[in-house]
Amino acid sequence: MPVLQIDGGGFRLDSEPFRLLSGGLHYFRVHPAQWADRLHKARLMGLNTVETYVPWNLHQPRPDQFRIDDALDLPAFLDLAAAEGLHVLLRPGPYICAEWEGGGLPSWLLAQRGIRLRTRDPLFLAAVDDYFARLLPPLLPYLATRGGPVLAMQVENEYGACGDDTAYLEHLAGSLRRSGVDVPLFTCDQPDDLERGALPGVLATANFGSRSTQNLATLRAHQPNGPLLSTEFWIGWFDRWGGHHVVRDPDQAARELDELLSTGASVNFYMFHGGTNFGFTNGANEKHTYRPTVTSYDYDAPLDEAGDPTEKFTAFREVIAKYAPVPATPVPARSAKLALSSVPLTTSAGLLDCAPALGDAVESSHPLTMEQLGQDFGFVLYETVLPAQGPVLLELEQVRDRAQVFLDGQPVGVLERENHEHALAFTVPRPGSVLNLLVENQGRVNYGPGIHDRKGLPGKVLLDGAELAGWTSRPLPLTSLDAIPFTATAIVPTGPAFHRGSFELAAVADTFLHLDGWTKGNAWINGFALGRYWSRGPQRSLYVPAPVLRAGTNEIVVFELHSARHARTVDFRKTPDLGPTEE
Repeated sequence: MPVLQIDGGGFRLDSEPFRLLSGGLHYFRVHPAQWADRLHKARLMGLNTVETYVPWNLHQPRPDQFRIDDALDLPAFLDLAAAEGLHVLLRPGPYICAEWEGGGLPSWLLAQRGIRLRTRDPLFLAAVDDYFARLLPPLLPYLATRGGPVLAMQVENEYGACGDDTAYLEHLAGSLRRSGVDVPLFTCDQPDDLERGALPGVLATANFGSRSTQNLATLRAHQPNGPLLSTEFWIGWFDRWGGHHVVRDPDQAARELDELLSTGASVNFYMFHGGTNFGFTNGANEKHTYRPTVTSYDYDAPLDEAGDPTEKFTAFREVIAKYAPVPATPVPARSAKLALSSVPLTTSAGLLDCAPALGDAVESSHPLTMEQLGQDFGFVLYETVLPAQGPVLLELEQVRDRAQVFLDGQPVGVLERENHEHALAFTVPRPGSVLNLLVENQGRVNYGPGIHDRKGLPGKVLLDGAELAGWTSRPLPLTSLDAIPFTATAIVPTGPAFHRGSFELAAVADTFLHLDGWTKGNAWINGFALGRYWSRGPQRSLYVPAPVLRAGTNEIVVFELHSARHARTVDFRKTPDLGPTEE
């Protein structure tokens, strides 16, 4: 494929003037069986390029493990993009933000005491260099210089919001070059951070969602020559638990796009298609208060979470057509959806009873963090024995992120990081009572100084001011549910429990799982982790991709942390419920 060139006048593709018309499409947020569909729709909207981050934490889940297959088969995604005639902007990190767990940085980095992420700390740079040495060789054939679709690669991500160490950026750029990357490199920053995040000799680009003329003027003042590119043109936004579903008026967003393109600048929509934070992969933000991101990454994008065109698809296509050829093909129709009411979940298993089958306990004098346990996602179940009876005050120095407290198997309260809760009073009935704390990692912080976000109980646990000693810490990553001893019961278990059911399908299609009457937890279908649900909202349904389902018998498992619907039933509907658009 053609090679991208950068000169004083702008972008060129094999010496011909070229404008990047790109859209964000993260392969790791879309079922791989749906990649081709989303890429095809990108071209139909008039795009010539797609952009994707690369999540280090999924590709290298342990220091000695590396994955680039199945849902992480990035070469296959690049092959599909090339087959669709699309170029690719690749953003390999190491840090990606993206409202993704830990900004894509693997949690095992935090097992190293004192490590300083996104700096020249030798511990961090050694890990980055090792990651690039594993990731990049399989991708080199996909560079445009070798006939592939990858036109350019990004160095770091919005680094100017975090620091100003040019030598750190130079190390990353050098690592890319030493690994064989010979396509143009670029950085991206918000306009006010361009000076801090730029790298001499590397194209600087800007991230914004409005006031295009003003923001591009700021970019031009920083970089007098070369192409103008908005690497993240924000046309929507993400949602947080307890907030509202954020939307942006399509006509207003289209006017902003028209203003940007009228300057001759290039654009990458953030996002063209947001997808889903499947499983436990959502991130969180923390500015005085911890705010975890919801499962859906719909982003109010031109393609919705299920890959269907929205009003923005048509509005943006019409604007793009003023500046570049757009395929004559009609706007794609919405895909078929299925509905199924009142699916019963007939067998259950209480978590406290079956926990030993899900993870091995580790004994220590104090509670161990997830990172010390070698765990990235899920829960940790802590246990200790209380020495005396009577009224007590339990204090947790740090809750990361949500602790359910049990005494002799009975729930006595919840402490949430988001609500700045640290203490709980209750009465211990007898000496030797067993205290359990089930702590959920609700998503590592993905932006700002809080990214050193160790999970579980990183601090002291006090009882009436005295530190409790003698603990077992049991990791519960819930990567497999095969060992859960489900049994049929007419009584709905109290407290955290797994519930399982089955349903029959003659044919598969996309659908949305609705859990009306349930409280908080996670759901799986045929072993595929759909993500988190929470009655706190705004999101009140979970997207179920058609490839997860099968004709015949399907299995659903719901892990409910509190109260299950009395009838233990769930519904599949043809439409999602992402929540109200105003608080």
